Amino acid sequence: MDEAGVVRILDTVRSEFPDATHHCWGFVIGPPGSTRQIGMSDDGEPHGTAGRPILHTLLHSGVGEILAVVSRYYGGTKLGKGGLGRAYAGGVQEALMALPTTMRVARIRVGLTVAYPTLEGVRRVLEGLEGEVLEEVFGAGVVMEVQLPEVHLGALVAQVGDATGGRGEVLLMEDADQTAEAEGPNGG
Repeated sequence: MDEAGVVRILDTVRSEFPDATHHCWGFVIGPPGSTRQIGMSDDGEPHGTAGRPILHTLLHSGVGEILAVVSRYYGGTKLGKGGLGRAYAGGVQEALMALPTTMRVARIRVGLTVAYPTLEGVRRVLEGLEGEVLEEVFGAGVVMEVQLPEVHLGALVAQVGDATGGRGEVLLMEDADQTAEAEGPNGG
């Protein structure tokens, strides 16, 4: 999701419910709780009574990459500022309880160069770190392109070092200048 996607969704909601008095919203672009890219709107409600409670609820929900839009029709009941805030936050909390979620894991591509005798040990390391072999090229040694969760990069460097006696090489694919040498248990 990006800000252009947020705008498209808001336009869709406004066109689906054109007679609603307010379309108040909040969004979090990024991981749960991140405030790097956020936004909110009271859409004509008194300042701080809609967008802020919606955004606050989203930031504390444990969910990222999310947009919440609350479309309100004026029904004649005056809630007051506190009542409006509680109503908007409560509506979002209720929706979050029913929201199906999926865990997103940042993955990176890494190149490995290992000797033949260490290949099976490196494959076991990859399996234990949720690594996926994308390509293998067999020559003087084995050159592999793998993908794994980014959080496992440090463990990969250390464990490939252990499995290869410090002779394996780990190369980040996105930035070929950033090579992490795989050091063995005695520093390589």
